[in-house]
Amino acid sequence: MGYKHNNNGKGIKGYRDLSTQEIDLMNKCKELAEEVGSLCDEVRMEPTTDLRWLKEAQLDLQKGFMCLIRSIAKPTTF
Repeated sequence: MGYKHNNNGKGIKGYRDLSTQEIDLMNKCKELAEEVGSLCDEVRMEPTTDLRWLKEAQLDLQKGFMCLIRSIAKPTTF
């Protein structure tokens, strides 16, 4: 699944213009995040899965991917 971003952050408050390389790298991160999300869905289907730990893992993984993407985008706002 490919993401296309045509305006490189133009017109989005707090975002700078992104290079093609930065956009490609962010898209790789987002694609990997989707794969990890699918893996979490697969783990959820296992009857012996401890759902409390799965939820903790999902939250930490989502936060990690968000941080990874923000490290590339370097937004200027909170």
